[in-house]
Amino acid sequence: QLRGHRVLVAETGQLCGREQEWNISMDEMQELIDLGVLTEEDCEQAIQTEFPACRSGFKNREVTPLQGTYFENDCGYETTTPDVLNLGVSPSVLIENVKQRFLSLGGVVKESTPLKGICVSDSVGAAIDLGEDAEPITSRLVLDCMGNASPISRQQRYGMKPDGVCCVVGSCAAGFDRETNLIGDIIYTNSEIQNKGSEGQLQYFWEAFPVGIGRKGNKPGSSDVKTTYMFTYLDADENRPSLSTLMEDYWDLLPIYQPSITDPEKDLDVKRVLTAFFPTYRDSPLQPQWSRVLAVGDASGIQSPLSFGGFGALTRHLERISGAVSEALESDCLHKTDLAEINAYTPNLSAAWMFQKAMSVRMGQQVDPKFMNRLLATNFNLMDEMGIDTIKPFLQDVIRVDGLIGSLSRAFVADPLFMPQIVGHVGIPALVDWLGHLAMMTIYTGLHSAKPLIKPFVDNMKNERNRFRWRRKMEAWTFGSGCDYILPKDTIKLDQ
Repeated sequence: QLRGHRVLVAETGQLCGREQEWNISMDEMQELIDLGVLTEEDCEQAIQTEFPACRSGFKNREVTPLQGTYFENDCGYETTTPDVLNLGVSPSVLIENVKQRFLSLGGVVKESTPLKGICVSDSVGAAIDLGEDAEPITSRLVLDCMGNASPISRQQRYGMKPDGVCCVVGSCAAGFDRETNLIGDIIYTNSEIQNKGSEGQLQYFWEAFPVGIGRKGNKPGSSDVKTTYMFTYLDADENRPSLSTLMEDYWDLLPIYQPSITDPEKDLDVKRVLTAFFPTYRDSPLQPQWSRVLAVGDASGIQSPLSFGGFGALTRHLERISGAVSEALESDCLHKTDLAEINAYTPNLSAAWMFQKAMSVRMGQQVDPKFMNRLLATNFNLMDEMGIDTIKPFLQDVIRVDGLIGSLSRAFVADPLFMPQIVGHVGIPALVDWLGHLAMMTIYTGLHSAKPLIKPFVDNMKNERNRFRWRRKMEAWTFGSGCDYILPKDTIKLDQ
């Protein structure tokens, strides 16, 4: 929905989606339907794959299936969680349907139109340079949707070293065993921390999704196509391994992870290969440096440093951001201090940095090779025991204070002798910083609970700018505490 505004989309190439499926859950797709971005029919057409659950597992060696806890089997722990990243959506179908609906509502799309520059006047608007052959465009507000490689974000962060990097390599290929191609892996290890010598230590994680197995009710084992990723969290040290080194390790280790193949070169029909890195910054979301220009999505750094962005990171915030942008235009709240309230501080996003810190090894740091699997196996075991209301939000990139405090307190009781190692691994300064964000999560949770009392006063404010800013603050309380997330038990109540 355009909410009565005139909207133009400028795309460097063609506005179309890739062939490889995006993975998302149904509740995240439903957000697009509720907003009118998609219809039920669009959704049905775009979903190419559906499977019941994704596995999380952390093992010092490959043992499948694995029984018991880390302390019972001296290997690790694994569990499956339903309805998390269990839909494979065709980006080409999805984007084409959204594009046609956007055009039918009066939107304008300019393809093969790379951005050359933006000139901003606080009082008048923004002039957008789309090249010599394109007509000049003026706008009241520019939304930067160019991802983490956005030249606007890079200009603002110029000279700033990333606080972390997630490196990913992988492929989509046919040739895997059909009968076991039934569920996905959302995060999985089957090896200890790798020692790369002068390139430091790192832990490899795996992710995998069946492709083209059809919707629920289709015959299992209908496809031998699978997407597999291997990723790792690193600091941004220049001596870290190259993506080509990681790619070589991926091909070497893939047969251990997927034992139905022995030689990837001979056994697989490779359709696509991926190598990528995602820089992440503690200073996120990115506060606007210029009026009338707002970074959204991955360009703003609003994605978790754990999930390194993606489809789900956008859908969660779409209603909030689209409503805030519309109100900013209607209220003429387009100064950078106004727009900063849309990309406000969210303590649960900042708290996620501790998890990336714990899941990476600093350059020059020496860690017990079993450290990572012991840490993650113990915590996932405890979250699993606490129930779907704890583990599912975490896997969908939402950190809540109730689940966080509950799992951490249980972890201390379950493995108290491990706590000094964890503190030594992340460091005292990082721990103190994290405790501050945890305290703010608690405060934001309380403020969210008080919203019904505050909202009538905000809605009756005469000053439009004050009303706009207070509404954004209330949204920050909700999203910064994870209270926007509808827990599975609440979904059941709504269905009833």
